[in-house]
Amino acid sequence: MLKVGLVGSGFMGSTHAAAWSTLPVEVVAIRSIDDERARQLAERYHTHTVDTLEELIEAVDVVDICTPTDLHGEMALQAARAGKHVVCEKPLARTYQQAKEMIAVCEAAGVMLLVAHVVRFFPEYALAKAAVERGDIGKVAVMRLTRCAYHPRLEWFLDPTRSGGMILDLMIHDFDYARWVAGEVESVYVRSVRGLDPAAPEDYAVAILKHTSGALSNVEGAWAYPAGMFRTALEIAGDAGLIEHPAGSSVPLEIHMKAAPGSDAPAVGLPSSPLAEDPYTTQIRHFYDLLTGKAAAPRVTAQDGLAALRIALAGIESARLGRPVRIEEVQ
Repeated sequence: MLKVGLVGSGFMGSTHAAAWSTLPVEVVAIRSIDDERARQLAERYHTHTVDTLEELIEAVDVVDICTPTDLHGEMALQAARAGKHVVCEKPLARTYQQAKEMIAVCEAAGVMLLVAHVVRFFPEYALAKAAVERGDIGKVAVMRLTRCAYHPRLEWFLDPTRSGGMILDLMIHDFDYARWVAGEVESVYVRSVRGLDPAAPEDYAVAILKHTSGALSNVEGAWAYPAGMFRTALEIAGDAGLIEHPAGSSVPLEIHMKAAPGSDAPAVGLPSSPLAEDPYTTQIRHFYDLLTGKAAAPRVTAQDGLAALRIALAGIESARLGRPVRIEEVQ
């Protein structure tokens, strides 16, 4: 039975623990700086806590890292050098160089590095990607993606040297998705509240991604909504039709096709049961299949995580400089 060690006992640690509990694995131990939360989480999932990362690594096959972003790099390196597979929450790392080193060390050690870009596992986003791949809307021209929420209340999010701020922590979801659907990104142009006023209590940003395919992605992100609100939306326009997932809608996905000459064909709807399984559980199940050899091709690779990180870092630099930033400028 696969032995998993969980690092972190906050929201994401709890979410991953719940997902692992649905699978035939043993969550051997939990390591966290918050002793009380870790103890409660361990009791809930019938495991125990350990005092050091070294103790956890020694006891497991897989190290699942759900800690603040700036801690991902060193923890992953330590696990990989001990020959353990790594599951890492997004963003892959706080800096591009950290992420590159994580990938290189995991490859040298022959262990998997699985980065948790969960949006690829949300049914409406996966269905939209599949529709594009089938050619349902023709060649992608413009994408519009929205992800707006309230400001996190955890202290480390407030420190951009640790979290990277809203552009890195939140908008990276849609940067990854835009690249997944429309291909590689050449440049990023971002305007943000924090870019204009670093002392602003909240942040709102709009990014324009230029893809090598010629497509454009408009990405909206915010940590500025009232507490409890979280809105997402996607729109993918091609030369033959449009895919929409409206913010605040209970409809998981709609595709509006252009009618062929002489035809009055209606819009095509896709399955409307997106909550059969929590997307975080779907994601962890996919990781389990990869780790146990039941799946060969990851839906998201470590290189995908690196590319998304690079787009986000270019976005942060663009917001600071007030100009477009080419991806290769991020080193």
